[in-house]
Amino acid sequence: MNIEVGQELPELVKHPTTRQLVQYAGAQGDFYEIHYDQAYAQSVALPGVILHGLLKAAFLGQLVTDWLGDRGTLKTFEVSYRGIDRPGHPYRCRGRVTRVDGDEVELEVWGEDDSGKRTTVGAATVQLGA
Repeated sequence: MNIEVGQELPELVKHPTTRQLVQYAGAQGDFYEIHYDQAYAQSVALPGVILHGLLKAAFLGQLVTDWLGDRGTLKTFEVSYRGIDRPGHPYRCRGRVTRVDGDEVELEVWGEDDSGKRTTVGAATVQLGA
C-alpha cells in the first residue's frame, strides 16, 4: 500500500452513551461523578455528563489501529484534551499522514465534537512491517 503525506485516515465516528461511560468507569476505575451523574456535573459548571479523556484517547487509538491493521505496529501515541464531549453526541475521530520516512509513518489525529471543533488532538507513529 502506498502511504503519502497528506493522506487522510478513514473517519471513525463513535456514538457514546451514558451507559458506555458507566461501563468504561467500571473497567478503568474512574468513578468521578462528572462522567455519569448529570446533577453533579451541572453543579460543577459543566453542561452535563462528559466523556472520560482516556476514553476519547482510546477512540483515537482505535482510529489508528483500524487503519494500520496487520501492516505494522503502533510505536508512539499521545493526545491532548482541548474541550469537552458529551454522550448522545457523535465523536468524530480523524487523522492524516504528516511524515513518511521509510517504514516509519507519523500521523496527526484528532477528535471533533458535532460542531467540528477539535476537542482532542494528538500524534502517533507507526512502524510498517514490524
